[in-house]
Amino acid sequence: MPRYRLLIEYDGTSYHGWQRQRVEQPSVQQAIEQAALAFSGETVRVASAGRTDAGVHARGQTGHVDFARNWKPDTVRDALNAHLGQAGHTIAIVEVCPVADDFDARFSAIRRHYIYRIVNRRAPLALERHQAWHVARPLDADAMHDAAQALVGRHDFTTFRSIQCQAKSPVRTLERLDVIRHGELVEIHASARSFLHNQIRSFAGTLKRVGEGAWNCADVKAALEAKDRRHCGPVAPPHGLYFMQVDYD
Repeated sequence: MPRYRLLIEYDGTSYHGWQRQRVEQPSVQQAIEQAALAFSGETVRVASAGRTDAGVHARGQTGHVDFARNWKPDTVRDALNAHLGQAGHTIAIVEVCPVADDFDARFSAIRRHYIYRIVNRRAPLALERHQAWHVARPLDADAMHDAAQALVGRHDFTTFRSIQCQAKSPVRTLERLDVIRHGELVEIHASARSFLHNQIRSFAGTLKRVGEGAWNCADVKAALEAKDRRHCGPVAPPHGLYFMQVDYD
């Protein structure tokens, strides 16, 4: 069966995350699979590089799907987008390309990249209220960045993962955690082969404390070393998080 890789963009505001849910709880996976059925007449499963929670967005989610028929990639892209648009979904298939049968969107990935967006200003958000975390108190982005470096490397991230996380091990290698300010926008860039459930949102909430002056670098390091969820800062809301890109060999 021909296998295709999908590059997927979505506004996660209206969805209960990536993973297929009950009928009354719309998901990104379900929407794409329904579009594939309408287009091809086939019931297919779309696998992804990573599940995203309710409200989380994607600019570079990757998926793969198998069809019985050998379609042209542009046909698959345009047909899926047509049916997604007709159904009113905020999902776009940006690119489709044929891949080898052993390609797996999740297990073939060697690196994942996320950005967490904070708009740091006194006034509330009108246009981006579902696309960024609004923080009114001034944030010291340089202090946040310095503290974030204590988290880079291979660690036991028990403090920074959800108690509902299903990963077998809390140990991960964090390759990058940078905090960059662009005017009123503060971005947290995170890269690793894989992440734990709520790990980046836990980082963001903890680093916000640093930016406000309530914590310092030593506090972040102590929280990491505690290996205890109770030592984590508040978990940042989902709507500031974006799945940006997946790297493959």
